[in-house]
Amino acid sequence: MTETVMTQIQSTSAKAVTKKSKGFGFLVPVCSLLASVLLWEGIVRFFSVPVYILPPPSSIFHTAIAQHQYLLKHAISTSWAIFLGFVWAFAIGIPLATVMTFSASLRRAIYPLLIVAQVLPKVALAPLFIVWFGFGMFPKVVMTFLIALFPIVIDTLAGLSTVRPESLMLLRSMGATRWQSFWKVRLPTALPHIFSGLKIAMTFAVVGAIVAEFVASDSGLGYVLVDARANLDMVMVFAAIIWLIVLGFLFFLAVELAERLFVKGSSHRRSQELGAGL
Repeated sequence: MTETVMTQIQSTSAKAVTKKSKGFGFLVPVCSLLASVLLWEGIVRFFSVPVYILPPPSSIFHTAIAQHQYLLKHAISTSWAIFLGFVWAFAIGIPLATVMTFSASLRRAIYPLLIVAQVLPKVALAPLFIVWFGFGMFPKVVMTFLIALFPIVIDTLAGLSTVRPESLMLLRSMGATRWQSFWKVRLPTALPHIFSGLKIAMTFAVVGAIVAEFVASDSGLGYVLVDARANLDMVMVFAAIIWLIVLGFLFFLAVELAERLFVKGSSHRRSQELGAGL
């Protein structure tokens, strides 16, 4: 009886320590960020750095809030380019990786093209997009799609190839078809790899949209950056960067939340199915 009580006390203490460590772990980056901002503000004020070289954070945050309607309008345009390009990359990348997994000949044929498309500087393609697609949303979506496609295909391909042959042989011995094996074992096993590729692709998608807006757009946060830089409005440049950082974080968190939902749910369903003998 005494041992049971002691075990419960130790378990409660361990949980309390874990909660405290999590809270402390959250405070560390926040305090570090605040210290960096205060140091930035102090250096700019102390050395009287001109605003057109490096504006103080207080002015940047004030502009980011005061001009929120203007920045929000352009942030929505950038968000649509990121979202649509990412969805295109997801809708094409996952099936493409699946086909490459099941067909070695197609894999050998497509893989070099993917590498060429990835190593080709996308900035060099942006002027061509102006000629081919003009200005507007479509060239931004195409640029975002091209940049986000590669990590999705590669990580999905790696995930689908990591399944153990013994698991596939077990399913085949139980009469499962190739597609049943895919849905029951290959895809659930590959989900962590797939979401790793999706998170990388999302960060690339933000970069792709901004690169396109630098060259071939009349709207978006990238356009705001170019316009503000041309007018030497460095406060607006940094304000747009803040909005861009927040936007990138929100998209990344959306993918991370989806990962927690689907990976944990898939693992739970898979354990139940295996426990029931499929």
